[in-house]
Amino acid sequence: MIISNKPVKKTSIGGQALIEGLLMIGPKNAAIAVRKPDGEIVVEKRPLPAKGRISKIPVLRGIVSFGRQMVMGVKALMFSADFYDIEEEEKPEKEKKPNRIGEKIRNRFSGIGEKIDAFFERLMEGRMKDVMIYVSVTLSILFSIGLFILLPNFLAGLMPFNRDTWAGSVFYNLFEGAVRVTLFITYLVLASRLKEMKRVWQYHGAEHKTIHCYEAGEELTVENVMKYSTKHPRCGTSFLFIVMIVSILVFSLLPVFPSMLVNMLLRFLLVPLVAGISYEIIKLAGRSDRKIVRVISAPGLAFQRFTTREPDESQVEVAITAFNNVLVPEPDADRW
Repeated sequence: MIISNKPVKKTSIGGQALIEGLLMIGPKNAAIAVRKPDGEIVVEKRPLPAKGRISKIPVLRGIVSFGRQMVMGVKALMFSADFYDIEEEEKPEKEKKPNRIGEKIRNRFSGIGEKIDAFFERLMEGRMKDVMIYVSVTLSILFSIGLFILLPNFLAGLMPFNRDTWAGSVFYNLFEGAVRVTLFITYLVLASRLKEMKRVWQYHGAEHKTIHCYEAGEELTVENVMKYSTKHPRCGTSFLFIVMIVSILVFSLLPVFPSMLVNMLLRFLLVPLVAGISYEIIKLAGRSDRKIVRVISAPGLAFQRFTTREPDESQVEVAITAFNNVLVPEPDADRW
């Protein structure tokens, strides 16, 4: 297996594993490639919004990019799920004697039901669907903040540390950080053991292999892609680990207040800053081969053993299809 330590060229293209597919995000387009149950690969290609002034402002661009990619990820996941809806088996109905009155009543209410269904379908296809997506993203972010940011601080607040002293504040912050990292590792380990997620992790591995192959300057064929590592420094798993470390560093600079609610509120308000700084670090890790950058990337790469699996050739084929649909002609293809 080849691990691309010194790529021939760099790319900002990244993605997200879906249900039997992948989302790839390029400089100008996003592409979803999904393998349907009949074996066909269907592709949905969407242009990205033009970059504004915010894209040139460090940290702030990371906050905006993170939110945008969360929304795109949920939309792509819903798109891939549409091909794998689980249909409930209908129970056989008992034969009944004809009842004309009952039949008329059923027909009348059946017509009303169809109109209601059509109304909700139109509603879901329009603004309501977008609302549901943003609600889903918001709930996901709040859940993550609650689990990995607020809960560790809450547990630290229950410990008998004398926060009026320097030593007490240090132990308070160390305990909070240790709980945060422990929760993160536990979450990854438990998620990696879910049988339902095995193929998602395989598609995640196919995504990384494809990016490695492209950055190595090789032709994107299934045979070439299969040679590369499933681990890549510019990955969501690595990003989350960096978020954990950055949050520990940032929160350790805060004064420790007697009120637990004040401490939790400060951390909640600083989450965007933590995400923005982490974005800049993961971006640097993806385009630099310096020793210090490799050291920073090492823990995130190690944790990817939980969130990636070796893909099969059919999954790599889907990854290549998605990747090829976001490539643009030089010189814009690899511009950061």
